[in-house]
Amino acid sequence: MRILKRCYHDYIRAAAAGGIARYPLTKVIGVANSRGTRSHQEDFYSFASLSLDPQELHLSVKKAHGIDWDPTSGGALARQAAFVGIYDGHGGSAVAQYLRQELHGLVESVDKAMIPELFAWIHELGGYFKRFRGGVLAPWVNIADDSPSLDLETRLTLAFFDVDRHLSADGSAQSCGATASVAILHPLDSPPAPFFSSQKLALTVAHCGDTRVLLCSTDGGKVFPMTETHHADARVESIRLRRMMGSSLITDSFGESRWMGALANTRGLGDLRYKKFGVTPEPEVRTKLLEGEEWAYAILVSDGISSMLSDGEVCDLARDAPNPKAAAEKILSFAEELGGEDNATVLVVPLAGWGKIRGPDSTEDLRAYRRQQAVGSERQRRM
Repeated sequence: MRILKRCYHDYIRAAAAGGIARYPLTKVIGVANSRGTRSHQEDFYSFASLSLDPQELHLSVKKAHGIDWDPTSGGALARQAAFVGIYDGHGGSAVAQYLRQELHGLVESVDKAMIPELFAWIHELGGYFKRFRGGVLAPWVNIADDSPSLDLETRLTLAFFDVDRHLSADGSAQSCGATASVAILHPLDSPPAPFFSSQKLALTVAHCGDTRVLLCSTDGGKVFPMTETHHADARVESIRLRRMMGSSLITDSFGESRWMGALANTRGLGDLRYKKFGVTPEPEVRTKLLEGEEWAYAILVSDGISSMLSDGEVCDLARDAPNPKAAAEKILSFAEELGGEDNATVLVVPLAGWGKIRGPDSTEDLRAYRRQQAVGSERQRRM
């Protein structure tokens, strides 16, 4: 049995006059969520401060951004990276709840030595995965003493696959699943600053499904999406699936596309009975270097929000809020005003440019019009 070494906390540490300051993540990150009109809540979230190998973080930064970051400059704080995750369950809440409880610990504790055994289990899934060569895990499939160190992309991919292996012992995960977006924020300042004031911050996002991670710029509130929706008719997914599986895309009477006639998303955790048909937990991983005060905040939302609001509306709603909690509540409230009925979750992560957005609110008139059109709707009458 593999013993997990867990060093994560629910606070981040930063150098301060006279010692080390602790910032509880529950006080830093704004959260708002609602069950909507659904009978059960299947949206969940988590955040934690991880302790990761500094050399691995150095490798990730150099590979992604060409920066020769010195991990010794931060002392013990060089190991610290903030983890923020949002999970949207379907078919039940079991998988999303497992992610809330376990994913951050798995990201911290997975090791390259486990890849050969995990790869063998992946092949046993059959179908699509009989032809799977390992993706970013490939260099470690036949592990040797001189195999390279992991980087963040590999670590996150390994953790996502490991989730499915753990869930395979739970019968409910055969027909229950969740989409997920995870953001890792790693400050590169010397001495290290907390992510919300860091002047040089490495952001890594691992994503499966239709949850969203959005960056909002201080330059006019412009939006930079860090994720794309993994539906079968999306360009990247349609190429992947048709190359390996042919076409199993069915459009229902409402015009919605479903893979195998059942699933809206073709990447996700759980849904184990669909794995052999190409539904993969392999995340799409993207990185971005955030410098100075060019970014005000990052926002993570479930599809209960993104199905109601554009990316621009989500980011503009947060721009004048006094704090991240108020920003999250404002976004959720507006989605509900417009008639949102699904489970809905918003996480607002402040960055160095918080409160410093310049320029006009470009979606203000649109929001006013949409609010006026929603007056008297069935959803509003129930509120």
